Amino acid sequence: MEILKKTILVIFVSLSFLGCKEEQKAIPEIKEDLKEVSKELKETVAEETKEIVEEVVPKNIKLIKEELTHKGYKIFDYVNEETKDTILMQQYFMAFLKKGPIRGQNEEEAAELQKLHMAHLKKMYDLGYADISGPFGDDGEMRGITIYNVPTLKIADSLANSDPMVIAGRLEIEIHPWWAAKGFPLR
Repeated sequence: MEILKKTILVIFVSLSFLGCKEEQKAIPEIKEDLKEVSKELKETVAEETKEIVEEVVPKNIKLIKEELTHKGYKIFDYVNEETKDTILMQQYFMAFLKKGPIRGQNEEEAAELQKLHMAHLKKMYDLGYADISGPFGDDGEMRGITIYNVPTLKIADSLANSDPMVIAGRLEIEIHPWWAAKGFPLR
């Protein structure tokens, strides 16, 4: 019985020792996996932190001016006499949409052109080229406006004239440079 106990003990110790050796072989692999996971986690945290910081910390006026100037926008600033705040003005382009010479489309054609027109305006807004669009409330020669947030008249003219309603001749475009305070919302 004693010999059996000793034999079982030797087998148990041997198996434990072999098991430890196998675990020791796996430890470097586990450490390497942990390093990789740690690296990915650090990168993710850094990226998310950067996004949060960018959301929380707005750009200062100097950075905004440099960015706009670099992109070719015309800007100037002035001091509001009442508040003593410095106001940054940016040039935008106001496109007036006027009745065009070709208005004889049937109801179905006019409805299809209107869908294409609305899709064009949505695309301009989604791409950041237009800040606001809308029709006038009367039935006059002037049908509506779009305010383009682009650096040049040439770009604004090109975008406005790519509207399917303009291409079809149902609308015409008249564009004027327009200055507005950067970041001030409509009320």
